[in-house]
Amino acid sequence: MTKLKFTSLLLILSLLVVACGDSNETSSDDSTDGEELVTQTTVESTNEVSEPAVETLTGEILIDGSSTVFPITQAVAEEFTILNPDVKISVGVSGTGGGFKKFCPGETMISNASRAIKDKEIALCEENNTNYLEVQVGIDALSVVIPSSNDWATCLTVDELNSIWVADSSVSSWSEVRSAFPDVPIDLYGPGTDSGTFDFFNEEITGETGSRSDYTASEDDNVLVNGVSGSQGGLGYFGLAYYEENKDKLNAVQVDAGNGCQPPEAAFEGNYFLARPLYVYISESVKEDQVVKSFIDFYFEAMDIIVPAVGYVPMLEDQKANALSAWQNFSS
Repeated sequence: MTKLKFTSLLLILSLLVVACGDSNETSSDDSTDGEELVTQTTVESTNEVSEPAVETLTGEILIDGSSTVFPITQAVAEEFTILNPDVKISVGVSGTGGGFKKFCPGETMISNASRAIKDKEIALCEENNTNYLEVQVGIDALSVVIPSSNDWATCLTVDELNSIWVADSSVSSWSEVRSAFPDVPIDLYGPGTDSGTFDFFNEEITGETGSRSDYTASEDDNVLVNGVSGSQGGLGYFGLAYYEENKDKLNAVQVDAGNGCQPPEAAFEGNYFLARPLYVYISESVKEDQVVKSFIDFYFEAMDIIVPAVGYVPMLEDQKANALSAWQNFSS
């Protein structure tokens, strides 16, 4: 995320902590190692937000997986390391599938995922005796995007998206999608096959036929952002947070699944066709690692603020309560 957005996030967190701090007598005077990273107000207030700051934590946390979930986990990691500067957290991006390839053999303790784990990945975890907990952390509105200069494709039906993206599609111009559209070549961008975003989009749009392969693929959503925004006929898809971050150069295509055109933001009211849950998977091995356990505890404390701040939809109260209860039972 941009420095401006992250600074705003820190300020939001500090306001939350100030509100809670009136009833919290824990002192923050003895935890100032992270002062140079943020303003003094933020350091003082965030030191009161979480129990992990009370003790000195030292260690390393390795996380990998979904590029869509990355902004959430990265923001949580940055906040956590301000409170615990002796903890090093690495958040990689190899796609949901790529993340499970590391998680199941035990290379990571936490895996970001923009879809549920597949049967073959469950089998891989079983082969490696890796038990885990699936925790939903938010909701994404998968965004179909075009460059801001595109003023014609404001809304596309599911059938039109299918005609563009389905395997063996011969559609190469916008005029082939709809006769009223200009004869501008379509330039396609999307995630690679290891991505949960790829899997979800094709489940909902192309079905069993699958996706065409003649498009620019990348697990780095910023590459997709730059590709779409830099091409007059660009069309791509990725998580809502990356669209929100780049509204100055992208437009979101509204999607009509039979009930009229709906923008991604309709997911906040539960009315968007391409809404989906976002997960983190936590290895049972964290039970023996106080650093990782403290990080997950902090994740739950921070997600109410961080999930909407980075551009995603927060969970309902009962969903959050169920997720927290599952984690507490799992980690005990």
